[in-house]
Amino acid sequence: MVHSVELVFDPDTEATIRGIWDALRDAGIPSQAPAARPHATLTVAERIDPAVDAVLASLSDRFPMPCRIGAPLFFGRAKAVLARLVVPTAALLELHAEVHRLCGPYTHPSPMANALPDAWTAHVTLARRVVPAQMGRAVRIAGKPAEITGAIAGLRRWDGDAKREYPIR
Repeated sequence: MVHSVELVFDPDTEATIRGIWDALRDAGIPSQAPAARPHATLTVAERIDPAVDAVLASLSDRFPMPCRIGAPLFFGRAKAVLARLVVPTAALLELHAEVHRLCGPYTHPSPMANALPDAWTAHVTLARRVVPAQMGRAVRIAGKPAEITGAIAGLRRWDGDAKREYPIR
């Protein structure tokens, strides 16, 4: 499995995303509901040492951070991932770069390439394994509301092996 450090949202933003998940699921599209928690991954590796939590706690004063969740997008073509873009502000990109820098010594073997600064696409995953026949309906559902104005509440470390989250305070 993988380990990651992720952004988590305030309750209202999370509820809006969960509402989209539910609408996708109700339409027969394989959404993230109900098993996951809405998040945006900052860095991901095969393993992230739990000692990073104390280092990342130094970033706590940056939260809450305003965010806008924008347009839907697909990663892949057949059996694609449906997501919504987290609009990349200067503050968000600076936070991402700082998390990447701080996590470097704690990631093993190294962070995955798509999470590196200058290669990262900030997004919230809505559904996985969306086939071409579902894409039109999926994007119509996922695109409402057109923009979500919310807040990032903080960070968590996700241990994919244990399927457990560790809030970073």
